[in-house]
Amino acid sequence: MNWIILIIAGLFEVAFAFCLGKAKHTTGVDMYLWYAGFLVALIISMGLLVKATQTLPIGTAYAVWTGIGAVGTVLVGIFVFKEPTTFLRLFFLTTLIASIVGLKVVSN
Repeated sequence: MNWIILIIAGLFEVAFAFCLGKAKHTTGVDMYLWYAGFLVALIISMGLLVKATQTLPIGTAYAVWTGIGAVGTVLVGIFVFKEPTTFLRLFFLTTLIASIVGLKVVSN
């Protein structure tokens, strides 16, 4: 169950990065609403990470959490913010995913 909580925490990390990206491209009230979304997603993500680390090894949990956030944020950047998609970028994204899966496999 804590692996599921950790995955959800990672998805909220992607959400707070998305909010930062949207806030960067807006002004006025909209910008502050995106920053508020950032804070809400940050608090939820951290709270779920704390919950997951009660039974999972901290090193593995933190690495998986940041990995999910990194992969998700790169994908959001590519699909939402139209960031470049190069061979090397996709290659290293693939190695990051393989590393996350590997950590899950070797952890108890």
